[in-house]
Amino acid sequence: MIDVSDIEAAAARLSGISVRTPLLRNFELDEVAGGTVLVKPECLQVTGSFKIRGAYNLLSQLTQEQARHGVVAWSSGNHAQGVAAAGAMLGIGTAIVMPEDAPQAKLSNTRKLGGEVIIYDRYTGDREAIARGIASERGAELVPSYDHEHIIAGQGTVGLEIADQSIEMGLPADQVLICCGGGGLTAGSAIALKARLPRVSVHTVEPEDFDDTARSLELGERVCVDAAARSICDALQAHAPGKLTFDINRRLLGKGLSVSDDQVREAMRFAFRNLKLVVEPGGAVALAAVLSGKIDTKGKTTAIVLSGGNVDSDLFAAIQSSASG
Repeated sequence: MIDVSDIEAAAARLSGISVRTPLLRNFELDEVAGGTVLVKPECLQVTGSFKIRGAYNLLSQLTQEQARHGVVAWSSGNHAQGVAAAGAMLGIGTAIVMPEDAPQAKLSNTRKLGGEVIIYDRYTGDREAIARGIASERGAELVPSYDHEHIIAGQGTVGLEIADQSIEMGLPADQVLICCGGGGLTAGSAIALKARLPRVSVHTVEPEDFDDTARSLELGERVCVDAAARSICDALQAHAPGKLTFDINRRLLGKGLSVSDDQVREAMRFAFRNLKLVVEPGGAVALAAVLSGKIDTKGKTTAIVLSGGNVDSDLFAAIQSSASG
C-alpha cells in the first residue's frame, strides 16, 4: 500500500504543473447544510478535472526508453485529457481508448492536447482489452485510469490539499465526500486525509445505478453493477471498484453514498447559480449528496470535491434551463 510520503512526493512533482485549487465557502450552501461546507473545485484544474494529477505523476516517472515508446490509456474523457496534457508537457506520445458516446468536449479536447483517440462502444467493447492490445503492438506503457500506485498517489494530492487547507483555515474537516468511479481519487485522498486528520471520515459518492463501491464496502468484497445501468454521470461509470483502490478504500472509508441523476442535475444548477461554477454531472455528485441530505452535515465541517467541469454545452444548457431536471 502506498502511504502519505508517496503522495507528498507526487505533490512535489506536480508543483508548477497542477493548480492548488482553493477551498471555497458559500453562504447558501452552509445554510442548506446547517454547518460548514468547504468546496474543492477541481473543475478549475488544468484540463478541467483532477485527472492531470495522477497522469503527470505516472508519466513523469517513466524511463527514457519507456517514454520513447509512448503510452496507451483508456478513459471516458477526463483521464484522457490528463494523459494527453501530461504527454504534451513531457514530450511523450499518447493514445487513449475512448467511448464513442463520450461528451464531444472531452473527445475534442483530448485531440487538441495531442492525444490519439481510438473509439469504441462502451456497452459492447472492452476498453482495457483494446488498450492492452495496442500497447502490446507498439511496446507502449499502459496508463490505467485509477488502478495504479502512481495514479493513486497523484490523485491523493487532492486530499492532501484539503487537509492542509482546511487546517490553515482553522476549519479542519470532520468529513469529506468524494465522487467515485474506480476509486483512485478516493483511495489516494483517504490516505492523505487520514495521515493529516486521523479522525476524519471519508465517504464515496456515486450515481445510484453505479454504486458498486458503496455495495462493495457494505459486503466487504468487490461487486459489479448491472450491465444495463445508465447514468448522465459519464465520468463515474466504472462497473466495479479497482483491485488496488478497493484494498485501500475498504480499510479507510466510511459508508458509501449514492445520488440520483435528478439530484445531480439540481446540484449542477446550484453550483452554477450560487457558486458560479460549471460542473459536469460526475463532478457534482458530492454536492448532490449534501444538498439532498444523504449525510448528516449539521454542526460539522464537510469538505466536498467538485471533480470536473467538462460537460457539453448543450447538455449543460438543457439542465440549467429545466428546473424539473
